[in-house]
Amino acid sequence: MGLKFRLTLMSFFQFFVWGAWLITIANYWFATKQWGGAEFGAIFSTLGISSIFMPAIVGIVADRWINAEKLYAILHILSGLTFMMFPQINDPQTFFWMMLLAMSFYMPTIALSNSIAYNALKSNNFDVIKVFPPIRVWGTIGFIVAMWFTNLSGSKATENQFYISAIASIILGIYSFTLPKCPPQENRTKSTSWVEALGLNAFKLFANYKMALFFVFSMLLGAALQLTNMYGDTFLDDFKKIPEYADSFVVKYSTIIMSISQISETIFILAIPFFLKKFGIKKVMLISMIAWFFRFGLFAFGNPEGGLWMIIVSCIVYGMAFDFFNISGSLFIETTTDTSIRSSAQGLFMTMTNGFGAVSGSIISGFMIDRFFTHNGIKDWQNIWITFAVYALVVAILFAVLFKHKHDPNQLQNVSH
Repeated sequence: MGLKFRLTLMSFFQFFVWGAWLITIANYWFATKQWGGAEFGAIFSTLGISSIFMPAIVGIVADRWINAEKLYAILHILSGLTFMMFPQINDPQTFFWMMLLAMSFYMPTIALSNSIAYNALKSNNFDVIKVFPPIRVWGTIGFIVAMWFTNLSGSKATENQFYISAIASIILGIYSFTLPKCPPQENRTKSTSWVEALGLNAFKLFANYKMALFFVFSMLLGAALQLTNMYGDTFLDDFKKIPEYADSFVVKYSTIIMSISQISETIFILAIPFFLKKFGIKKVMLISMIAWFFRFGLFAFGNPEGGLWMIIVSCIVYGMAFDFFNISGSLFIETTTDTSIRSSAQGLFMTMTNGFGAVSGSIISGFMIDRFFTHNGIKDWQNIWITFAVYALVVAILFAVLFKHKHDPNQLQNVSH
């Protein structure tokens, strides 16, 4: 079994595990369990809360003490065992704590999977910039396959979605013990300070102006991602409240419409090597921010009939918005940090995007929507999306002005060495 195929299999199941329930859990929560909306919002916050501390901690452990592939395997097995218990939970409070536990196991595996893939590819003299995106694209395909499998198997409103995720997670965990070895990179024979001994020196990256700005903007874009995850499907479903759209294709198949976003990811992931080498990391990330502006702006004026093209184009643009920052940002970390703190730095990137960014995006957007854009239980979606679009535009302008980075094609070409 070739190396690229082995890493592709890892990537596929990494996101299959997530896609099996992330899009459909709302159906289980509201239709089957008939629990409240406030508690459901708390469930989504567990992704952000766990991402604030776990990826950085796990990255430190992988850099200092345990092979990354073994740690990755253990975390997936623990996550799978936790999901196995979800169907037995009968109250939302217990569900919250169990989800927080499951996400504490799962969320750091995203950054770990990047570290494992990068290490294996470089150890075998592959060009990471060229080879990694086609491997990562299978993660998105895995997410789509899981989402459709859950829907088509009749599991989208049942506890079976958790069993699907759990079984896949345990299988991935067992398989991961066979992955190429990714040993700790930091040299522990030298004299170290207590900061270095704990692996906390990755946080010194904040002392670098450019890296500090990069992590700040990672947080701001992480908030944008959370906005579309939380409200995209609900926005489309709410068109049923307008009589002329109640029986439209968009309302009936809102989840399928939203899956265009993930399908788009598969295309733009493959375009990353060209864009990175042609334009450099700053311009690629700036393109991502502008794409977020169009993602939200097109939603603001789209509708299931004459404006259906806007909704579809918004979903297509999402692929660029997501990939050009998340995947390119991960590669930026890989090419600009020392090998001794690379797993920690990847964890820190994850912490800022899916941790602080996701939590702040959830809390602030939830408050603003309830306070300013909800009237008699009806959400003013057009102005909600316009506000989000303005936010993305402001972030893009600030990034263009503040983030200084000179494009060096040789740095990317030599990343495999």
